[in-house]
Order: sequence, then C-alpha cells, then structure tokens
Amino acid sequence: MSRTAALPSTPFAEFMGMKFTHISPERVAAELVVRAELATVPAILHGGAIMALADNLGGAATVVNLPAGARTATIESKTNFFAAIPVGDTARAECTPLHRGRTTMVWQTKITRNDGRLCALVTQTQIVIPAEKG
Repeated sequence: MSRTAALPSTPFAEFMGMKFTHISPERVAAELVVRAELATVPAILHGGAIMALADNLGGAATVVNLPAGARTATIESKTNFFAAIPVGDTARAECTPLHRGRTTMVWQTKITRNDGRLCALVTQTQIVIPAEKG
C-alpha cells in the first residue's frame, strides 16, 4: 500500500526537491531530480545531498513504525559511494528495514540513478524516543 500523503514533508526535504513515491512500514521510496544547486564539481550530486536524501527516508520509515506519541532521531549513519549522479538525472532511493526494535531501528537505503546503477548504499540507526508520560 502506498501512503505518499501519510507524512508531512519537512522544509529541508522540500528545499532539496524530494518527492516521496511510496511510504509503508516495510518500505519508503523517494526521487530527487539532481539540479545545479545540489551539485558539486563536476556537475554531480553532492555526497551530502545523497546522505540527506537517505536520512530523510530513514527518518520517515521510522516514523511510520513508531508507537503512538514516540519520536525519533538519527544516531548513526554510514554511506558507501559507488557512482556519481549527474545534474539532470534522477536519484531514486529505496529504504528498507534491517532491524525494527523497541529502542532502535536500523535502515538500509539504496540510491540509484536513471540507468539503474547503484550509486550509494546508506545504513542508518534511528533511536526510538518514547512518548513522555503524563
């Protein structure tokens, strides 16, 4: 089931131009058209933008798996870069769970480009912050 309207977009995700294409407890996906404002030299998507794309997906994936009233924050992230994504291309990201626990959740995000080539693999840990009592 795709629930693209289930989460409010964050100002940073909007600034980046991220578009969620699928949101469910088992998978979150998004696309990002690579534009010059997000690029480095020589006209490829900046590594920080790739990491930010993955971080937004991991956070969204955690949110749709949280118990009522709980919140989350990223506490660890690791990125492996394999190929560049040029300006004008589209970064496609798919985030799936490696672990969904009571106190932490671990997500893996694969980022590809239009030709299907794997460009980055991100593993991140999100802390589950319980709802405040009272």
